[in-house]
Amino acid sequence: MLTLTLSHFLILGAMLFAISVVGIFLNRKNLLVLLMAIELMLLAVNMNFVAFSHYLQDLSGQIFVFFILTVAAAESAIGLAILIVLFRNLKSIHVDDLGSLKG
Repeated sequence: MLTLTLSHFLILGAMLFAISVVGIFLNRKNLLVLLMAIELMLLAVNMNFVAFSHYLQDLSGQIFVFFILTVAAAESAIGLAILIVLFRNLKSIHVDDLGSLKG
């Protein structure tokens, strides 16, 4: 039977983080994909916090995850609000079009 160790979770977290970094650098035009890549990055960090918290038998890492999830939810709400304003005004969701929203 396979037991999952700390290194398994850290490797998975590093892979998710790398996928999100590649998603940010390869796709710089679509705002929705950028938001999803940032969320994936935050979730990879959260998984590492939970893995270390479980390994060290300390709950502070799991409590810190709740704060990160709160910030991620606020970031998603603000990002989606900007996305809606951009789409209503310009009928596109390209990042390059954000400069035309200046007052």
